[in-house]
Amino acid sequence: MENIEDMKTRFSHINGWGVDADPENDPTYPLKHYTGDDHERLGWERPELQKADTEILRSPERPYLTAAFGTPNPPTRLSGAIRRRAFKHSESTYAHWLPLILADRVNVVEGFIDDIRKGHFPNIFKEKGWKAEWKYKPRRLVGRFVIGFVLISLLVSTLKSKNAR
Repeated sequence: MENIEDMKTRFSHINGWGVDADPENDPTYPLKHYTGDDHERLGWERPELQKADTEILRSPERPYLTAAFGTPNPPTRLSGAIRRRAFKHSESTYAHWLPLILADRVNVVEGFIDDIRKGHFPNIFKEKGWKAEWKYKPRRLVGRFVIGFVLISLLVSTLKSKNAR
């Protein structure tokens, strides 16, 4: 096993390497025998924070952005609007989490629309893994389709009855 000095040299090119080595907050405390040398590397300077060049949604409980974050898909369209609304609420409420789940589902539909707009028609049967499920658990797959059909039928009949009134 490498000693800490070799590791410092080997990983010195990584900004912030070892930031989780706080001796006051170490979950391995009762299991690890400390020699005192383990935390010599804590005299580090905080690295420059990542620049935000796209919209980053953040919780009201967190006044600043984290040091590093992913930015592949900034919030857009209807799913983005739902996400922006969700991030106005505390992380401890359903008003935060349930809209985020809804936004994920809406984003899937938006992705299908984008695919079709670009001329690619998704093979939902293959992409959802229904071929494997049909092979190994056909009763479960048929049950899902029946339940989906019943729920959609109830929704459509409810909407039609409201329109008829």
